Amino acid sequence: MTSTHDDRFDLVVLDMAGTTVADGGLVEEAFSAAAEHLGVRPGSTRHTAQLDYVRATMGESKISVFRHLFGDEEKARRANRAFEDAYGALVDDGRIAPLPGAHETVERLTAEGRTVVLTTGFARTTQNAILVALGWQDLVPLTLCPADAGGRGRPYPDMVLAAFLRTGAVDDVRRIAVAGDTSYDMLSGVRSGAGIVAGVLTGAHDKDQLGRSGATHVLGSVAELPYLIARAEA
Repeated sequence: MTSTHDDRFDLVVLDMAGTTVADGGLVEEAFSAAAEHLGVRPGSTRHTAQLDYVRATMGESKISVFRHLFGDEEKARRANRAFEDAYGALVDDGRIAPLPGAHETVERLTAEGRTVVLTTGFARTTQNAILVALGWQDLVPLTLCPADAGGRGRPYPDMVLAAFLRTGAVDDVRRIAVAGDTSYDMLSGVRSGAGIVAGVLTGAHDKDQLGRSGATHVLGSVAELPYLIARAEA
């Protein structure tokens, strides 16, 4: 059976780090630098507890993470600036790369007439640095960070819904496909009403974590997403 326009998943919202971009644990490195900037000694009990929280909340807006960890807006903003500076320096050192098949997946989805949007929990400056480092500035028509969607990042659905509203690519949120590597990506997709919420195993969280957070499917990598969408439309 051939799918009609109304049956198609013509909006695809993809996470970046861990889903389309391999950063080799740079988030943890940058966090440690930021925490040390605020006097949290690496290897200390406090540092270990904070790092555990960072791992558990991968995908969330980083400023939100720092607000939780430091409980003070001024300290959170200082930590976030230090984090962005440290992560940006690591990006500039060539420490990131596309995950295998990611670029080809975006090109294939686009060639099929779908609108692809890239999202992140990082600030805009860091997102732009990643896009430039990968040569992805013109890969998709829209990229979003939490500030572009009113300031709330994942697990809120705001970035997915902002993609829905800004692109006008589909008429029904159930025709959105979301893919990410974290529990918060899954929660964001589920809360947006997306019809496909695919977890990928190339990043922070495992199959059980993704499933508990509402993944409709779990894939080995984002390279499998076009085949999943094709099956869903068949």
